[in-house]
Amino acid sequence: MLYYLSYVPIWLRQQGHEGLADALSFFRVFEYVTFRAAGAAVTALMFSIVFGPRFIRWLRNLKVQQEYEDRAREMMGGMTVDNVSKRGVPTMGGLLIVIALDLSALLWAQCNLQVTLTLVSVIVLALLGFYDDYSKIMQQKSAGLTERIKLSVQTTLALVIGIFLWQMPETTRLITEVMVPFYKQPLLIGAGLVGLLVTILAIVGSSNAVNLTDGLDGLAVGSTVMVSFVLLVFTYIAGHVEYAKQLNVPHIVGAGELSVVCAALIGASLGFLWFNCHPALMFMGDTGALALGGALGIIAVLIHQPFILVIAGGVFVLEAGSVLLQRSWFKYTRYRTGTGQRIFLMAPLHHHFQKKSWHENQVVIRFYILGILFAVMALATLKLR
Repeated sequence: MLYYLSYVPIWLRQQGHEGLADALSFFRVFEYVTFRAAGAAVTALMFSIVFGPRFIRWLRNLKVQQEYEDRAREMMGGMTVDNVSKRGVPTMGGLLIVIALDLSALLWAQCNLQVTLTLVSVIVLALLGFYDDYSKIMQQKSAGLTERIKLSVQTTLALVIGIFLWQMPETTRLITEVMVPFYKQPLLIGAGLVGLLVTILAIVGSSNAVNLTDGLDGLAVGSTVMVSFVLLVFTYIAGHVEYAKQLNVPHIVGAGELSVVCAALIGASLGFLWFNCHPALMFMGDTGALALGGALGIIAVLIHQPFILVIAGGVFVLEAGSVLLQRSWFKYTRYRTGTGQRIFLMAPLHHHFQKKSWHENQVVIRFYILGILFAVMALATLKLR
């Protein structure tokens, strides 16, 4: 919205008001993506911090809070290393992130196809997560919607996005050409079905991976900040003709505006982290986790870099991978021997380290360190092509 202020001096000059146009020439700064990205980050951050306490009180008044022990404490017999109970902590805090993200992005970004598609998808996934959180609160159990229902909605959304991009002439190559890190040229060309599958896996996988990571105070949202920063760099380069050419990155018209969305996502996530760090004053719940993960996946698809999430989101990959390995091995050994066996003490992976007597803060900070290393590796692919 603020982008259009950059046209004010031009319009005034066209109307013959040279003096007034010169006086308001500072409005031209809204033309620059970097300025608007910084503005979006600060706006989302301040919105979250200012309205965070009121939002927490509002959730408490609505009794939107967890009165049951989370899965980790249930599996550990009600005990953890720090023995801090999660009972009574408001959930659905992801609404604050989504509101801050959308309002800030709408304020600072120039509305185009990529921005609209991302923000609408975030709302859809947030509504799915909201319904899941609501089900948990009503039942006061850690199990909400079934996995089948959640996967069906996520897959349908990803499929619609993929087909839409495939059918649009200006975005069809995002699906028909498969790009991978470290390669200058597409690995596959004219592979629409493969690209559609990659799109679905990127969006659905990222959404669920962030959700699985959301088990310790600050872990998921802090990791999201790191991945969002990587995507901010990639979106800015993809939207800049010269930079994209120099670094052998696919140039995507309009992708620069996704930098503003990424910046808003960083600001909203940091603002939420202010209240979500240990001991958490509120949880994002599936409302935030599904939306954040989906946003990362969608943005990666829109800049033709879906596989960069595997590197930048290494922490999410480890968390989701630990669950898949644990379940698969347990089912296989139970089928072969009659007794299921485990690879990890507990999955997702962060609970495995809690079982090994790591304090919650130790797990989170060490996973942050891993997240930074993965982010650096992802950025390094820009030169290793």
